[in-house]
Order: sequence, then structure tokens, then C-alpha cells
Amino acid sequence: MIEKTDLYIDGAWVAAGDVPLAEVSDAATGETFATVPLADAALAGRAAEAAARAFPAWAALPPAERAAHITRLREALKARQEALVEMISRETGMPRKLTGMIQVGGPLAAWKFYAELAAETQAPKVIGNSRIYREPVGPVACITPWNYPLHQVTSKLAAALAAGATVVLKPSEVAPLSAFILAEAADEAGLPAGVFNLVTGTGPEMGEALVRHPAIAAVSFTGSTAAGKRVAALAAEGVKRVSLELGGKSAAVVLEGADLAAAVKATLGSCLLNSGQTCNAMTRLIVPEARLGEVTELLKAGLSKFTLGAPDDPATRLGPLASAEQKTRVLAMIARAEAESIPVIARGADPGDRPGFFVPPVVFGPVPEAAEIAREEVFGPVLSVLVHRGTEDALRIANDSAYGLAAAVWAADDATAADAARGIRAGQIDLNGAPFNLGAPFGGFGQSGIGRENGRYGLEEFQELKSVQYKEV
Repeated sequence: MIEKTDLYIDGAWVAAGDVPLAEVSDAATGETFATVPLADAALAGRAAEAAARAFPAWAALPPAERAAHITRLREALKARQEALVEMISRETGMPRKLTGMIQVGGPLAAWKFYAELAAETQAPKVIGNSRIYREPVGPVACITPWNYPLHQVTSKLAAALAAGATVVLKPSEVAPLSAFILAEAADEAGLPAGVFNLVTGTGPEMGEALVRHPAIAAVSFTGSTAAGKRVAALAAEGVKRVSLELGGKSAAVVLEGADLAAAVKATLGSCLLNSGQTCNAMTRLIVPEARLGEVTELLKAGLSKFTLGAPDDPATRLGPLASAEQKTRVLAMIARAEAESIPVIARGADPGDRPGFFVPPVVFGPVPEAAEIAREEVFGPVLSVLVHRGTEDALRIANDSAYGLAAAVWAADDATAADAARGIRAGQIDLNGAPFNLGAPFGGFGQSGIGRENGRYGLEEFQELKSVQYKEV
């Protein structure tokens, strides 16, 4: 049993005291394997004040020195790579091989990228008689989810540190252990006291205390749209800058002439990655009505290859969900879809009474546009197939959503796909199977959020603009 009793505040491990504990479950067995403190508002304030004290000196560091600190932190984190893979795989249920590549390898690459950005000297932009400077926003509260715990922390923390901001991090209590490993790495790397602080607790208590604290200048949140609305409302009380990366119901639009086999394979892979627990997963597959029969056969064959099993089994391609609560929620949405007599195209093998939070994947289709599973984020291994009657109809269906995080377009060629992409209201769109780009801005339209993460755009979320006017040009 892993028992965490201390939090990382102002450069030291501090006892959380006599507070309730959150139990961290092994997704594959359902058993508790760790506990972390559910700290209170007093510790939130202590961490926020530490970040505020550390801010002036950190913001004033020359770029090369900030970059050196970030590089040392990355090296200390990389030395803990195996421990990170083990903890994240147990917490989230993602197969270990994928965890190593995506959940750990991706963040390590991002830390390197932000160290390089931090080293750059930012010359002011000249506009007429003005010089425009970018300056760190101040102490930031970063509140992160459980589905990609280290990745989501990195996209905020590494960018904020590179920008010259200081941070208080509150990870999800469902998957908090990689954040503790990160704090150990920061301590070993000699990050100045107060620049990075780690606290754990619930959203309603710890999260809201951080958002409301007067020392916090900005809030970066990733999570559900409902929780994001609450964060935005609280931050508005203090007129604080807010960045929100929220839910999605991303559409993969397949046009006539597209490679159906490639489109189906990629969409299934996206939808089922991390057992569907991915905010930008392609969970709506919009296909030509006349090709539904072909698509159905491809989906049946493709789904059969997703072996459900334990994360540490090399044969596993689909692991469990992250929690009992998540399993209950996803199964309820599937049951409601079945009760509405929405056809099932394909379904994975029933896991039976095995322990853990396993849910077999299911593909529904054709799904009515008004159905819950076509409109709401399931966050589980569920794909909805909808049909269109031409490009205009396909784009209408894709845009008929409160969300706009991501999308994909499949067409006979990239030019046709790009033309269609311009008609989709989403923050990031892949054409004909293009890969994810860590340097490109990531974020959504509509109820998928406000602001952007990743790359230079993510760094700029943690900076303010200052305009200085000169009498003469």
C-alpha cells in the first residue's frame, strides 16, 4: 500500500495533518493500492502564498537560467520513467505499452520542448511608437484530470514555468500518483522554493479555494464542461484569467472517395484509445449513407482486434476504465441507448465477473442525430455511427454539437479534405489520418473550452501583454 501523507509546498514536504484520505484504485482489480490526503482550504492558501512569494524572482530569471531549471527537472523525471509507467497504468487502466509511449513519452518530449522555448529571449514587438512585451501572468492554479494525468500536468506546468509563472498544482484525486513523482523530481532538481507546489483534495474544497485565493492570478483547468463552468464563474469574481480545456464529441467525417478502411481503422483507434477516456476522441463517425454496409463490415472486423484485458498483459489493446464511478456511468449510457432500440453494429467480448472496471467496447449505428450517445460525451469505449447525404449534410451533422474540440476529415485527397475542414467548427482537425502535433495549439470552440494548450500558444496563455509607448519612434 502506498500512503502519501505529505504535500509539496514552498520547496518542502509538509504534513497534510488529520484530513480525510482519498483511495486510489487499481483499475484492473478494483482494489485500493494507494491513499492521498484530501487537504483543506488552509493548505491551499499556504501553497498559493508560497507561489506568490516565489513569483518575482522566478519571473526575473534570465531565460537561460529558467531553461536550465526546466531541463534538470525533465532529467529527474526521465530517471523515474518506469515508476511513472507503472503508476499511470494502474490508475488509468491504459495498457503499459501505450502508457509508456503516450502517457510518459509524450510529456517527456513536451518538457524538452518547453525548456527550449524558455531559453529564447523574447524581443518586444514594435508597433509604431509602441513596444509590446510579454510578461508572466503571476501565480497560477493548475487543476488537472485523471485520464492523462502526467500529460495534462505537463501541458500546464511546463508551459507556465517556461513563461515565468509560478504554479500550485491540484491533480485529480483519482490518479494523483504521477504528480507526487513529479514533485520528487522537482525537489531533486533544485527548483527554487515556491515555484512549484503540489496539493491534493477535492474540486469543491481544494480546487475552489485555489481559484478564489487572492494570490492566484490565473487558473488553468482541464476537466468536464460542468466543472469548467463552475471554475469560470468563481474566477470571474476575482476577474482572473482562465484557460479551460473541457469536453468533446469529436466527429470523424468520411466523404465519398475516401479510403474507408483507413478511416474506420483510425477512428476506432482514436475512439478506443485509453478505453475512450480521451477528450478529443473521435466518437462520432459520419459516413455516406450508401456506404453504411461497407463501413459496418469494416467496424465488425476492426473491433474484434481490440482485445480487452489487464494493462500488464502484452496482448491487451483495451484496458479497464479508471474508476467504479466511471464504469457505472458508461454502462448506464449504453443501457439507455439500447433501451431506445438504437442498433448495435458490433460489441466486444463480455468481461464476465472479472474484477476491475472493465467495459466491453460497443459500436452503435445508424444513430439518430438527437440520441444522447450522439450528442453527449460518454468517456468510454462507445462509438456512434451516423450517416450523411453529401458533404454539406456531413458538415451540418458535425457542427450540430455544443462542443468543438477536435474533428477529422477523410476525403479522396488532402485538398478536398482541407476544404471541408474549413467548414467545421473545431479547434483541431486531422486530414486523412494526419498525426497529433505537440507543437500545435490544442483547444476547442463552444463548450469545449477557452484558450489553447501546447507549443508556443500554450506558453502564451501564462503571459500578459504590456504596451510601452515612446515619444519618438
